Order: sequence, then C-alpha cells, then structure tokens
Amino acid sequence: MSKLDLADAPERKIPFNDLSIQWRQIAASVRDDFETTFDQSAFCLGPFVERFETEISQFLGARHAIGVNSGTSALHLAVLAAGLGPGDEVIVPAHSFIATLWGVLYAGATPVFCDVEAETGTLDVRAAERCITPATKAIIPVHLYGQPADMAAVKALAKRHGLTIIEDAAQAIDARWEGQHVGTIGAMGCFSFYPGKNLGAAGEAGLVVTNDDDLAAKMRSLRNHGQSERYIHQAVGYNYRMDGLQGVVLRRKLPLLGAWTASRRELAMRYSERLAGTPLQLPAVRYGEHVWHLYVVRTPDRDRLRAALAERGIETGLHYPVPLHKQPCLANLPSAGQGFPSAEAWASQCLSLPLFTGMTFDDVDYVADTVRASY
Repeated sequence: MSKLDLADAPERKIPFNDLSIQWRQIAASVRDDFETTFDQSAFCLGPFVERFETEISQFLGARHAIGVNSGTSALHLAVLAAGLGPGDEVIVPAHSFIATLWGVLYAGATPVFCDVEAETGTLDVRAAERCITPATKAIIPVHLYGQPADMAAVKALAKRHGLTIIEDAAQAIDARWEGQHVGTIGAMGCFSFYPGKNLGAAGEAGLVVTNDDDLAAKMRSLRNHGQSERYIHQAVGYNYRMDGLQGVVLRRKLPLLGAWTASRRELAMRYSERLAGTPLQLPAVRYGEHVWHLYVVRTPDRDRLRAALAERGIETGLHYPVPLHKQPCLANLPSAGQGFPSAEAWASQCLSLPLFTGMTFDDVDYVADTVRASY
C-alpha cells in the first residue's frame, strides 16, 4: 500500500457520523414537545413514551412494544421473561458487540459461543447446531450491521431443538426478512436507540417487542421495579424505564425512518459500485433487506488503509476488533477457549466506512477514490 500524495489534496473532513443532520430535521417539533413534557413533568415513561410504543408497534407489526432505557436492558428483560437462569445455556455468535450476551450473564445463564458466516458475519446456524447440549434453552441471532441473519435456518434449528429465539436487532431497525420486520420473528426482539443507530435517541434508549401477551406483561413489570400495581412488587425488578424525553425524540424521528433507510441503501449501493474491483471484500446481502447501519469492508491491510483514510480526513470505525471469546472478562466461559476462525477473521480485517443520514454521493466518491488511491 503506497502513501497517499497529499500535495494537491483539498482540506476535507468526512466524519464517521454526523447526528446534527437528523436533529435539524426534527428540532422545531421536538422543542414544542419538550415544553409539554416539562409542563407535565412526564419524565419517566409517560404519554410520549406510550405514544411511541403504540406507533412503533404498528410500524414493526408487533403486538407489544416495551420502551426501556437501553438495548442492553431490552436483552436482559427478554432473557428474564424467557425464564432463563443458572444451568441454562444460550447460543450467541462470537462476533458481535458484547451487549448481546450481557443479559444472559446478568440472568446467571451461560453464553455459548458459535462461529459466524464467513460472508455475512451473522450467526452460522450449522456451527450453532454443533453447540447444542441438553442444557441449551435459547439462541440469540444478531442482525449484524443491519443485515438480517438466516432466520429460516434459525427457526428450523429452534424448532428441532425446542429453543427460544431472542433476536438482537439492535442494529437493524426497519430491516426485513421475507417481508417481516426483524425483531418480530422470534419470541422477542430487542432494539437499541443509542444515538448513532439508524433510529437514535438523544441519549440511551431501547425497545423489546413481542406478540406474546404474557411475555409482554412480565417485561413491563420487570422494567418498572417488578410492579404491575404501584408499590406492589411481585418480582425482583429493575429500573429500566424509558425517559419521557427520549420518547419525544424517537416519536418525531420514526416517521422519517423509511426515507432515511432508503438513503442509506442508496449510499451503500454507491459504495459497492465505486469500490468494485478493489482488493477489499465488500459486504454481501444474503438474507432479506439490509438497512446498512454500517458499511463494513474487509482487508488484511485494515490498519494501513485506516491510517491512509485518516490522512485524508476520513474517519472510520472498527466493529468489532476483539471477538467475544477473546474478551478478558469472558475468559472463564467454557466455550471461550475454542477457536472461531470466521469470527477471528472478521475481527482482524473489518473496517467500517462512513455512512450516515445526510451523507452525499460526493462524500462517498471521495472516500472511494481515496481507497482506490491507497492501493
């Protein structure tokens, strides 16, 4: 890889993300709603959260939507509602953000790693099946980077072995598999509204959805200190309530999500067209409708390419450079000592290029031209 000639390079900055563009589209309406929220002191749950829950359940086609304070909390509630605990094993992909398995550990159950597909980075169902033991009770497919996992294979596996499916759709709001929104395919689906997500809050927030009335009732109670009636606590609960102000922001962004998703797809297509023929391994779309939370390329020259892009003012990301089975805090898990070659290849080679709402084709072309010039 050659060093870029910067002599004639214009001074230009391409951020990895620019959340201010989304804010400017909703600022006026949100400020009015903030006034109402403060006037009503509706800071924890409250009417704006309830309206958001109703509207996003309709958007996703889910019977129930339970707003919480983070995607991590959503996953924890789903694991608890599924009745998982000590002695139970839950299959998780070795290549994901660590929050995928926090809920499993919080509940006292045991995460069991499996490898991911070499092409997509999503859970490899054949590898998952080799992990199943009599203690296996659930599986958490991750719709990684906005790409649906192979849900046909996941559903078939779960049916054969009697497993509960908890979808980690934290990066995949509005992605669909066979026309159905991800997150609504398994028993429960979990979403993150961390600010950088395709649908992002103004802080931390999350959601868990289900079509099961009993599971929904459990999770609503658990998110609010284990109470369904005020000051009557039927279970050990948690303070996982969504803030009213986050309900305001998310409710105003939700009607714009479809257009934002379409824009992300156009930008991703532009990247793929402009980067075709380079040594990079470009992202593949194999299952359903990708929403491009991240545009992740792969190359053994990842670190040198990243440095070359940085020289030209282009910010990039690493999602994720250390696979879960190599995380220090997880070293005591029984499956941590195993090898997961596809997960390890993704971790060592992945590079996330800028892609965000409001990015232009000109921005994409600048990134792509810089990549081409670096080889």
